[in-house]
Amino acid sequence: MSDNQLLEQIERYLNGEMSNDERAHFEVLRSENADVNKKVAEHKHFVNLIKQYGERLELEKRLNALHSEIDVHSLEEELMIHPSWIVSIWRNHHSKISVAASIAIFAVLSTLFFTGYLNNKEVNYVKLSRELDHLKNSTDQINHKLNNLNRSGKGNSNPGNFRGTGFAISSNGYIVTDYHVVKDADSVYVQGVDGKSYRTKVIYSEPGADIAVLQITDPAFKSFGPIPYAFKKADTDIGENVFTIGYPRDAMVLGPGFLTASTGFRGDTTQYQVSTPVDFGNSGGPLLDSKGNVIGIINAKETHVEGAAFAVKSSYLLKTIQDIPDSLKGSLNLNSKNILASLSRVQQIKKMQNYVFMVKVYNQ
Repeated sequence: MSDNQLLEQIERYLNGEMSNDERAHFEVLRSENADVNKKVAEHKHFVNLIKQYGERLELEKRLNALHSEIDVHSLEEELMIHPSWIVSIWRNHHSKISVAASIAIFAVLSTLFFTGYLNNKEVNYVKLSRELDHLKNSTDQINHKLNNLNRSGKGNSNPGNFRGTGFAISSNGYIVTDYHVVKDADSVYVQGVDGKSYRTKVIYSEPGADIAVLQITDPAFKSFGPIPYAFKKADTDIGENVFTIGYPRDAMVLGPGFLTASTGFRGDTTQYQVSTPVDFGNSGGPLLDSKGNVIGIINAKETHVEGAAFAVKSSYLLKTIQDIPDSLKGSLNLNSKNILASLSRVQQIKKMQNYVFMVKVYNQ
């Protein structure tokens, strides 16, 4: 399929012009081909930007036209000479006066938009990485240098700039997190529940699916031991009890809930929507079903809906791992045995807590 043909297919898909069979076939292609999925996401984002820009220009045009209908100076004179006309003038012009006032608000919003305070991202859909506000750039640089100097081979904790969560996908030091957590990182460390910290490197990433795979490169690291959870290939049903654990703060936090939709934000088929309490720092944490199978990776939430979070489906994690070149993948072998299925939630957490990590990122 040529690029033009693919673009035509993407436009028909996003515009809802495909038949049910065509749409099902295209979604299979999208799930199996990370490049196609990435192009769909990029095109949807581009179309939204064009639409938003056109709507902004049209609104500005309408506001200016309405404003020009009002002769402000003439109105002031009439009010001074004939105060009794206030009621009738308000009755006839109050809607235009209200709209004219909105021009000032529009001007402020435009200023915020072009100065970067408002951008083209959805304001009610936020990725869940986190930076500690009180850590200044100079402090980050000092901490980074100290960490490099203090690597004594014992896995010492490093202070770092806390950004998110990650979890092990193999016993020999491979960890997955969200791409937006480690994007543009100079160096990345992971810290376990025991306080030990290890240096890692990003060996592969899939920005379109918001997935990054890390490998521990620290000489102090030996092995995690057998991974207690497995990775689910098939979709999970709506209503399934789910839970996540992660690091929205310095201590590990449990987030129980249930799966509320088989698609994510605005019908994104690469995601689930879940009702579970998550906060900044949960990004990259595992989403598990009641039997302890990993079904997704927490990556975002909707700010105006309490408890509405989103997770990238585990099928896209498996596809990303499959796409890692052999030269980078090394001995990455996923666990297929789940030992959590028959355990209580408390026992499940105890078994898996050593495999979920705080992700710390440093930027120069």
